[in-house]
Amino acid sequence: MRVIAKGVLIVTFVLMGAAASAQTADDIIEKSIAASGGREALAKVTSRATTGTMTVTTPGGDVAGTIEVLNQAPNKTQTVITLDLSAMGAGKMTIDQRFDGTNGYASNSMQGDTPLTSGQLDTWRNAIFPSPFLDYKARGTKIELTGKEKLEDKDVYALLITPATGPTTRLWMDATTYQPVKTVTTVETAEVGTFEQSAVMSDFREVDGLTLPFKIVGTSTIQTFTVVVTKVEHN
Repeated sequence: MRVIAKGVLIVTFVLMGAAASAQTADDIIEKSIAASGGREALAKVTSRATTGTMTVTTPGGDVAGTIEVLNQAPNKTQTVITLDLSAMGAGKMTIDQRFDGTNGYASNSMQGDTPLTSGQLDTWRNAIFPSPFLDYKARGTKIELTGKEKLEDKDVYALLITPATGPTTRLWMDATTYQPVKTVTTVETAEVGTFEQSAVMSDFREVDGLTLPFKIVGTSTIQTFTVVVTKVEHN
């Protein structure tokens, strides 16, 4: 039960649109913006409410729940996760994470307030909404194209994203659809230390002119979770 709380706590639900080309990093970023809907469509979006279901895989079996993520430009966010632990004899647990652009807060209904690391705050601070690519150079972020690879049956382009502060992220783009298919980032928590967490995105759909993933599978040494989006609302 405590492992579930630790693992889900570090979920950072960032829904990004991105793409790649065989040219420079700048070319990749512009194509990623176009694939997500374009600068004009992104400029119209100031907030987003995303709701969905969540399944957490643990040694004791799968745990079902719900997730709601609220985003507001430029980087304010709130994530609320409710997990049904009745099969473990513990009832429901609610996890609440918030970031107001400067300060963060995290708690769950069973353990109370949870300490945050500087790495977690940097990750939230760098999660620019509606797209971290729009002004990445002005924020001091560097993006490097590291090559073309194979990810399962897909040709992908690999990017290394290094923000001015905070952990780096490796990002793989489908070379045909110009959508993101996987990210890997380093997560730092006060409870379990530092580890890598991957996210695999699929089932892309258009909402208000923007293309978003409706399924995200996260994997780390802590656990695996699957998010299936059921509803997205803008502004």
